[in-house]
Amino acid sequence: QGQLVESGGGLVQPGGSLRLSCVASRIILSLYRSGWYRQAPGKPRELVAEITTRGTTTYGESVKGRFTISRDSAYELNLQMTSLNPEDTAVYYCTARIGTVDYWGQGTQVTVSS
Repeated sequence: QGQLVESGGGLVQPGGSLRLSCVASRIILSLYRSGWYRQAPGKPRELVAEITTRGTTTYGESVKGRFTISRDSAYELNLQMTSLNPEDTAVYYCTARIGTVDYWGQGTQVTVSS
């Protein structure tokens, strides 16, 4: 059974940057369609960014041009976030999917506030 662990969340001022990391254990993350989702209080979970096994990326409309998803190794997925604004405040989840198998991390809180 694979496990995903996120880190890098925290409190940042508007306009600031954060880098989230997701480390996989017991699975080779690069063999999975991997991504980041987020959920703000009272809102549905939404796609932030996704990367296929071939490196094709997809971004949510609200983060295009500000966030960048990347694989730093076969076991690590990162999300570089810039120009953060209060609407980016949410719990961010790392995901990995292949066929009907679907893994989710426990989430990391990102709060954008002055």
